[in-house]
Amino acid sequence: MDREKIGAIGFDENTNPIAREFGEFYSTPRGYHHNALSQFTITSTPSFVNFPLLEHIEWISPRPILLIAGAEAHSLYFSEDVYAAAAEPKELLTVPGANHVGLYDKIDLIPFDKLTSFFTENL
Repeated sequence: MDREKIGAIGFDENTNPIAREFGEFYSTPRGYHHNALSQFTITSTPSFVNFPLLEHIEWISPRPILLIAGAEAHSLYFSEDVYAAAAEPKELLTVPGANHVGLYDKIDLIPFDKLTSFFTENL
């Protein structure tokens, strides 16, 4: 995205990197949809904070689990936490050069071969 467009939607070199990453996706044609709010609402944070994300990991695990995270993703720690809590069989694939949002739509970063082999083997 060119600098003028980023500035037009309120991002510049001083923007928090995580806010910029999500803003460059959800607030631009790349990820924008007219039915989406593309922002947190007053109820977003409390709902997320009150959801015990790993409380029932045993309901999923020991079924095969493949976690895919960008090596540069701010959320990588969560995939690592899930991996540590899950039973075998499990795998954590970290994609070099990818952030969190990049794995949404950057075709050159998405590990399609790994997804194909995982689902072929486990479904």
